[in-house]
Amino acid sequence: MMPLTLLRPGEYSTIKKIGGKEEVRKFLESLGFVTGGIVTVVNQLNGNVIVNVKESRVAISKEMASKIMVQMEG
Repeated sequence: MMPLTLLRPGEYSTIKKIGGKEEVRKFLESLGFVTGGIVTVVNQLNGNVIVNVKESRVAISKEMASKIMVQMEG
């Protein structure tokens, strides 16, 4: 497992664990970041990570992205 921040644009992975405080986990879950979900990095700009998750494009801070632990696919 590794944090989402280590993925390069175009790489996709399965979400294995979401860390952080309860309110952070709930916020990320509301955006579609759930254990077992697939996430693809679109780009990283100005300290934000832009990802596709559950057919939506979402930008989150690098700090939040570092709390999302993923497992590379393929």
